[in-house]
Amino acid sequence: MHIHCTGQGSPTVVLESGLGDTYISWRKVQPQIAKFARVCSYDRAGLGFSDSSSQPRTSKVMAEELHALLGAANIAPPYVLVGHSMGGFNVRLFASLYHEVSGMVLVDSSHPEQENRLPPELKNMEGSWLRESEFLEYTMPLGIPRLLDLCETDPVARAAECNFHSQRENVAELKAFPESAKETADAGMLGDLQLAVLSHDPEKPSTDLPGDLAKPTNGAWEKMQEELAHLSTCGTQAIAKGSAHYIQIDRPEVVIDAVRSIVDQSRSAPNAK
Repeated sequence: MHIHCTGQGSPTVVLESGLGDTYISWRKVQPQIAKFARVCSYDRAGLGFSDSSSQPRTSKVMAEELHALLGAANIAPPYVLVGHSMGGFNVRLFASLYHEVSGMVLVDSSHPEQENRLPPELKNMEGSWLRESEFLEYTMPLGIPRLLDLCETDPVARAAECNFHSQRENVAELKAFPESAKETADAGMLGDLQLAVLSHDPEKPSTDLPGDLAKPTNGAWEKMQEELAHLSTCGTQAIAKGSAHYIQIDRPEVVIDAVRSIVDQSRSAPNAK
Protein backbone atom coordinates (compact mmCIF):
# COMPACT_ATOMS: atom_id res chain seq x y z
CA MET A 1 0.00 0.00 0.00
CA HIS A 2 1.14 3.52 -0.82
CA ILE A 3 1.48 6.06 2.00
CA HIS A 4 2.86 9.60 1.84
CA CYS A 5 3.95 11.24 5.12
CA THR A 6 5.37 14.71 5.69
CA GLY A 7 6.06 16.95 8.69
CA GLN A 8 6.84 16.07 12.29
CA GLY A 9 5.22 15.87 15.68
CA SER A 10 2.56 13.93 17.56
CA PRO A 11 -0.29 13.21 17.13
CA THR A 12 -0.02 12.09 13.52
CA VAL A 13 -2.77 13.37 11.23
CA VAL A 14 -4.11 10.66 8.90
CA LEU A 15 -6.08 11.77 5.84
CA GLU A 16 -8.78 9.38 4.60
CA SER A 17 -10.14 10.08 1.10
CA GLY A 18 -13.70 9.74 -0.16
CA LEU A 19 -15.12 6.91 -2.23
CA GLY A 20 -12.84 6.08 -5.15
CA ASP A 21 -10.46 8.97 -4.39
CA THR A 22 -6.68 8.73 -4.05
CA TYR A 23 -4.27 10.55 -1.77
CA ILE A 24 -4.15 13.34 -4.36
CA SER A 25 -7.48 14.71 -3.10
CA TRP A 26 -5.49 16.14 -0.14
CA ARG A 27 -2.83 17.89 -2.21
CA LYS A 28 -3.98 21.37 -1.14
CA VAL A 29 -4.03 20.69 2.61
CA GLN A 30 -1.21 18.26 3.36
CA PRO A 31 1.69 20.71 2.77
CA GLN A 32 0.15 23.22 5.16
CA ILE A 33 -0.69 20.67 7.86
CA ALA A 34 2.91 19.41 7.62
CA LYS A 35 4.04 22.77 8.99
CA PHE A 36 2.60 21.97 12.43
CA ALA A 37 2.18 18.16 12.55
CA ARG A 38 3.19 14.91 10.97
CA VAL A 39 0.55 14.15 8.34
CA CYS A 40 -0.02 11.10 6.18
CA SER A 41 -2.23 10.58 3.15
CA TYR A 42 -2.49 7.19 1.50
CA ASP A 43 -4.18 5.13 -1.19
CA ARG A 44 -6.59 2.46 -0.04
CA ALA A 45 -5.95 -1.01 -1.43
CA GLY A 46 -6.76 -1.04 -5.13
CA LEU A 47 -6.60 2.73 -5.56
CA GLY A 48 -3.84 4.90 -6.97
CA PHE A 49 -0.43 3.40 -6.28
CA SER A 50 -1.61 0.66 -3.88
CA ASP A 51 -1.99 -3.00 -4.76
CA SER A 52 -5.46 -4.51 -4.75
CA SER A 53 -6.89 -6.51 -1.86
CA SER A 54 -8.78 -9.80 -1.92
CA GLN A 55 -10.88 -8.68 1.06
CA PRO A 56 -14.41 -7.20 0.80
CA ARG A 57 -14.33 -3.45 0.17
CA THR A 58 -16.29 -2.42 3.24
CA SER A 59 -15.37 0.33 5.68
CA LYS A 60 -14.52 -2.14 8.45
CA VAL A 61 -12.03 -3.93 6.21
CA MET A 62 -10.56 -0.61 5.07
CA ALA A 63 -10.13 0.52 8.68
CA GLU A 64 -8.35 -2.73 9.49
CA GLU A 65 -6.10 -2.36 6.43
CA LEU A 66 -5.26 1.22 7.40
CA HIS A 67 -4.31 0.08 10.90
CA ALA A 68 -2.05 -2.61 9.44
CA LEU A 69 -0.49 -0.06 7.10
CA LEU A 70 0.27 2.40 9.90
CA GLY A 71 1.86 -0.41 11.91
CA ALA A 72 3.96 -1.61 8.99
CA ALA A 73 5.12 1.96 8.34
CA ASN A 74 6.05 2.43 12.04
CA ILE A 75 3.63 5.34 12.41
CA ALA A 76 2.71 5.19 16.09
CA PRO A 77 -0.48 6.47 17.70
CA PRO A 78 -2.14 8.67 18.77
CA TYR A 79 -3.82 9.71 15.54
CA VAL A 80 -6.03 12.57 14.45
CA LEU A 81 -8.20 11.13 11.71
CA VAL A 82 -9.60 13.25 8.89
CA GLY A 83 -12.27 11.61 6.73
CA HIS A 84 -13.91 13.04 3.63
CA SER A 85 -17.28 11.80 2.35
CA MET A 86 -17.33 7.97 2.63
CA GLY A 87 -13.93 8.26 4.31
CA GLY A 88 -15.94 9.44 7.30
CA PHE A 89 -17.26 5.89 7.64
CA ASN A 90 -13.74 4.50 7.61
CA VAL A 91 -12.37 6.80 10.31
CA ARG A 92 -15.38 6.19 12.56
CA LEU A 93 -14.86 2.43 12.23
CA PHE A 94 -11.15 2.88 12.94
CA ALA A 95 -11.92 4.81 16.14
CA SER A 96 -14.38 2.13 17.28
CA LEU A 97 -11.90 -0.70 16.61
CA TYR A 98 -8.72 0.85 18.02
CA HIS A 99 -8.33 3.09 21.07
CA GLU A 100 -5.58 5.08 19.38
CA VAL A 101 -7.48 8.15 18.18
CA SER A 102 -7.16 11.51 19.95
CA GLY A 103 -9.33 13.53 17.59
CA MET A 104 -11.33 13.50 14.36
CA VAL A 105 -12.34 15.86 11.57
CA LEU A 106 -15.25 14.84 9.34
CA VAL A 107 -15.19 16.67 6.00
CA ASP A 108 -18.71 16.69 4.51
CA SER A 109 -18.88 13.11 5.70
CA SER A 110 -21.39 10.52 4.59
CA HIS A 111 -24.12 9.61 7.09
CA PRO A 112 -25.09 5.96 7.70
CA GLU A 113 -28.78 6.71 7.05
CA GLN A 114 -28.37 8.82 3.93
CA GLU A 115 -29.55 6.10 1.55
CA ASN A 116 -32.95 6.16 3.28
CA ARG A 117 -33.17 9.86 4.06
CA LEU A 118 -32.10 11.50 0.82
CA PRO A 119 -34.80 11.94 -1.88
CA PRO A 120 -35.84 8.59 -3.36
CA GLU A 121 -35.25 9.98 -6.86
CA LEU A 122 -31.54 9.77 -6.12
CA LYS A 123 -31.78 5.98 -6.22
CA ASN A 124 -32.22 6.10 -10.00
CA MET A 125 -29.30 8.50 -10.31
CA GLU A 126 -27.11 6.23 -8.17
CA GLY A 127 -27.83 3.43 -10.61
CA SER A 128 -26.67 5.65 -13.47
CA TRP A 129 -23.51 6.61 -11.56
CA LEU A 130 -22.74 2.94 -10.96
CA ARG A 131 -23.22 2.10 -14.64
CA GLU A 132 -20.93 4.98 -15.61
CA SER A 133 -18.29 3.70 -13.20
CA GLU A 134 -18.61 0.18 -14.58
CA PHE A 135 -18.23 1.59 -18.11
CA LEU A 136 -14.95 3.23 -17.08
CA GLU A 137 -13.81 0.02 -15.40
CA TYR A 138 -14.47 -2.19 -18.42
CA THR A 139 -13.12 0.24 -21.03
CA MET A 140 -10.06 1.43 -19.12
CA PRO A 141 -7.76 -1.38 -20.39
CA LEU A 142 -8.61 -0.26 -23.95
CA GLY A 143 -7.69 3.36 -23.24
CA ILE A 144 -11.16 4.60 -24.18
CA PRO A 145 -11.62 6.95 -21.17
CA ARG A 146 -8.37 8.71 -22.10
CA LEU A 147 -9.45 9.03 -25.73
CA LEU A 148 -12.78 10.52 -24.58
CA ASP A 149 -11.00 13.01 -22.28
CA LEU A 150 -12.67 11.49 -19.20
CA CYS A 151 -9.41 11.48 -17.24
CA GLU A 152 -7.72 14.22 -15.25
CA THR A 153 -5.38 16.45 -17.23
CA ASP A 154 -2.91 16.71 -14.32
CA PRO A 155 -0.26 14.02 -15.03
CA VAL A 156 0.08 12.88 -11.39
CA ALA A 157 -3.70 12.52 -10.94
CA ARG A 158 -3.95 10.87 -14.36
CA ALA A 159 -1.34 8.26 -13.44
CA ALA A 160 -2.93 7.51 -10.07
CA GLU A 161 -6.59 7.45 -11.01
CA CYS A 162 -7.00 6.79 -14.73
CA ASN A 163 -6.26 3.07 -14.65
CA PHE A 164 -8.14 -0.21 -14.45
CA HIS A 165 -7.43 -1.16 -10.84
CA SER A 166 -8.51 2.23 -9.45
CA GLN A 167 -11.78 2.07 -11.38
CA ARG A 168 -12.36 -1.50 -10.26
CA GLU A 169 -11.90 -0.41 -6.64
CA ASN A 170 -14.24 2.53 -7.17
CA VAL A 171 -16.98 0.17 -8.37
CA ALA A 172 -16.35 -2.23 -5.49
CA GLU A 173 -16.62 0.58 -2.92
CA LEU A 174 -19.85 1.81 -4.52
CA LYS A 175 -21.40 -1.66 -4.36
CA ALA A 176 -20.29 -2.12 -0.73
CA PHE A 177 -21.59 1.29 0.39
CA PRO A 178 -24.79 -0.06 2.04
CA GLU A 179 -22.79 -2.57 4.08
CA SER A 180 -20.26 0.11 5.04
CA ALA A 181 -23.13 2.33 6.20
CA LYS A 182 -24.52 -0.47 8.37
CA GLU A 183 -21.11 -1.17 9.89
CA THR A 184 -20.70 2.51 10.72
CA ALA A 185 -24.15 2.77 12.30
CA ASP A 186 -23.36 -0.27 14.47
CA ALA A 187 -20.09 1.38 15.59
CA GLY A 188 -22.07 3.80 17.73
CA MET A 189 -21.06 7.11 19.28
CA LEU A 190 -17.64 8.70 19.80
CA GLY A 191 -17.89 9.51 23.50
CA ASP A 192 -15.93 12.64 24.39
CA LEU A 193 -13.54 12.46 21.42
CA GLN A 194 -12.45 15.85 20.08
CA LEU A 195 -14.55 16.16 16.90
CA ALA A 196 -14.94 18.83 14.21
CA VAL A 197 -17.61 18.43 11.52
CA LEU A 198 -17.14 20.50 8.36
CA SER A 199 -20.10 20.76 6.00
CA HIS A 200 -20.42 22.18 2.49
CA ASP A 201 -22.28 25.40 1.75
CA PRO A 202 -26.03 24.70 1.26
CA GLU A 203 -25.93 27.31 -1.50
CA LYS A 204 -23.41 25.17 -3.42
CA PRO A 205 -25.29 21.97 -4.35
CA SER A 206 -23.68 19.27 -6.42
CA THR A 207 -23.60 20.00 -10.14
CA ASP A 208 -24.66 16.37 -10.68
CA LEU A 209 -28.10 17.11 -9.21
CA PRO A 210 -31.02 18.48 -11.23
CA GLY A 211 -32.48 21.72 -9.86
CA ASP A 212 -35.62 20.16 -8.42
CA LEU A 213 -33.59 17.72 -6.33
CA ALA A 214 -30.97 20.15 -5.04
CA LYS A 215 -33.10 21.78 -2.32
CA PRO A 216 -34.55 18.62 -0.70
CA THR A 217 -31.19 16.86 -0.96
CA ASN A 218 -29.38 19.74 0.71
CA GLY A 219 -32.05 20.01 3.39
CA ALA A 220 -31.69 16.36 4.34
CA TRP A 221 -27.89 16.57 4.14
CA GLU A 222 -27.79 19.60 6.46
CA LYS A 223 -29.84 17.77 9.08
CA MET A 224 -27.58 14.73 8.92
CA GLN A 225 -24.46 16.89 9.19
CA GLU A 226 -25.87 18.41 12.39
CA GLU A 227 -26.40 14.91 13.74
CA LEU A 228 -22.78 13.96 13.00
CA ALA A 229 -21.61 16.81 15.25
CA HIS A 230 -23.52 15.17 18.12
CA LEU A 231 -21.59 11.90 17.80
CA SER A 232 -19.28 13.30 20.49
CA THR A 233 -20.00 15.39 23.55
CA CYS A 234 -17.12 17.56 22.31
CA GLY A 235 -18.38 17.84 18.73
CA THR A 236 -18.59 21.10 16.78
CA GLN A 237 -19.84 21.95 13.30
CA ALA A 238 -18.78 24.62 10.80
CA ILE A 239 -20.17 25.47 7.35
CA ALA A 240 -17.55 26.02 4.66
CA LYS A 241 -19.06 28.99 2.84
CA GLY A 242 -18.50 28.94 -0.91
CA SER A 243 -17.55 25.27 -0.93
CA ALA A 244 -19.22 22.29 -2.55
CA HIS A 245 -18.62 18.70 -1.43
CA TYR A 246 -14.81 18.76 -1.77
CA ILE A 247 -14.08 21.27 0.97
CA GLN A 248 -10.39 20.30 1.02
CA ILE A 249 -10.17 21.54 -2.57
CA ASP A 250 -12.65 24.45 -2.59
CA ARG A 251 -11.76 25.83 0.86
CA PRO A 252 -8.56 24.08 2.00
CA GLU A 253 -7.92 26.67 4.71
CA VAL A 254 -11.12 25.59 6.49
CA VAL A 255 -9.84 22.01 6.73
CA ILE A 256 -6.36 23.14 7.75
CA ASP A 257 -7.71 25.33 10.56
CA ALA A 258 -9.98 22.57 11.86
CA VAL A 259 -7.12 20.06 11.88
CA ARG A 260 -4.86 22.55 13.66
CA SER A 261 -7.51 23.10 16.34
CA ILE A 262 -7.99 19.37 16.95
CA VAL A 263 -4.23 18.76 17.01
CA ASP A 264 -3.74 21.57 19.54
CA GLN A 265 -6.52 20.20 21.75
CA SER A 266 -5.03 16.71 21.52
CA ARG A 267 -1.61 18.01 22.59
CA SER A 268 -3.04 19.90 25.54
CA ALA A 269 -5.13 16.98 26.82
CA PRO A 270 -4.12 15.73 30.33
CA ASN A 271 -3.12 12.29 29.03
CA ALA A 272 -1.30 13.55 25.94
CA LYS A 273 2.12 12.04 25.43
